This record gives sequence, C-alpha cells and structure tokens, in this order.
Amino acid sequence: MQETRHQFHEQLRALETQALDGLDLVIQQLDRSLESISYQDVELAGMVVADDDRIDGRYLEVHQGILSLLARQAPVAGDLRIVAALLHVIRCVERMGDQCVNIAKLVPLSGYEAPKDKDILDAIERMGRLARSQVSQAKQAFAGRNTELAQDLVRQDIEINRLNREIFRRAVEVGDNLDLREWAMFMILVARCLERVGDNTVDIAEQTVFVVTGLFREFADASNPFDSARTP
Repeated sequence: MQETRHQFHEQLRALETQALDGLDLVIQQLDRSLESISYQDVELAGMVVADDDRIDGRYLEVHQGILSLLARQAPVAGDLRIVAALLHVIRCVERMGDQCVNIAKLVPLSGYEAPKDKDILDAIERMGRLARSQVSQAKQAFAGRNTELAQDLVRQDIEINRLNREIFRRAVEVGDNLDLREWAMFMILVARCLERVGDNTVDIAEQTVFVVTGLFREFADASNPFDSARTP
C-alpha cells in the first residue's frame, strides 16, 4: 500500500510539472503574438496559430493523465485539492493559448499598411508585459504554494484592466480617419485578449490559495465594474 501511494504522489507531481510547464508555452506564444502585432508579421502570426496544437496537446495529456490517476487511486485531503486545482489550471493554460491565437489571427485582418496610433501601441505593449509577468508569477505562486504571490496577481490585474479601458477610450477618440478607426477597433480586440490572459492568471492564483487553505474564494468583486473583477 505504501509503495502504491508513493507511486501516486510521484505521478501527481509529474502531472503538476506538466501543467505548470504549459504556462511556459503560453509565455512563448504570448511573446510571438505580440511581436507579430507590433511588426505586422503575418508569417509569425501563422506560426502562433499552428503552434497552438502544442498547448492543446498538453491540455489533453494532463487532463487524461489526471483522470487515469483518479481511476486507479482515490485521493483525499490535500491530494484531492491538488487534483481538482490542476484540472482548473490546465484549462486556464488552454484558454490563454487560445487568446494568443486570437491575437495572431487579427494580424492579417488589421492591414499591413494601416495607420497606427502610438498611444494605443504603447498601451498594448504595457499590457503585454504585464500579462507576461502575470503568467510567470502564476506559475511561481502555484509551484511554491505561495499565497502572497498569488494574491499580488490581483494588484497587477487591476492595472491590466485599467489599460484595457484606456485603449478603448483612445480608440473612440482616435479621429475621423476610417482606416485608423478600423485598426483601432482591432486593437480593442487585442487588448481584450490580453485582459482575458490576466483574468486566467487570477484564476490560477485562486486555485493556489485553495490548495494551501482548503477554502475557495474569488479574489474579485464581480458586482463592482471598476474592481479587478473578471468578465466571462
């Protein structure tokens, strides 16, 4: 029995490593999708779309691995919390990968020679840096069972949400040039994708606290539109 439990814990640790390493794949995809937006690089954007299969594959590996583990063992207490949290974490990884793909798919639509607005591009760049930092910190928090790092993600997410609203306001005020307006609308969609990446890191943060404390609570107040609240 003791040997069986040891094998269970080894397999659970391996699945956790697989899930958290999926966040490294997200960072790679995020970097490339933002670079493709900055330089209107359609070829790089196509690579982001094609490489989403890697993240989808990681999701299936971890999800099926956890189900297989549950079929052989009945985890209790802390182990059960980890299992439940990992199912949530790997789903967040898959969703963040999808948001990177959504950004990349906007590149050929937004026009190679389209006029651009520096304020919007600067805000997108800042959002991208924040989103990247949040993904990295979410991995660190969960791996280290660090609730302070997890809760700090809420503070960072407030700034991403602020920049998202700033980009929307600037796009509305951008002027009468129809091509510039169209480009700005595409940038609103890019900002929305980055905002969703941030939201998913907060979801992982919530799971971190759940694993440590056994209690689940949402960090954001959905009734307050100006809080760090997340949108569906």
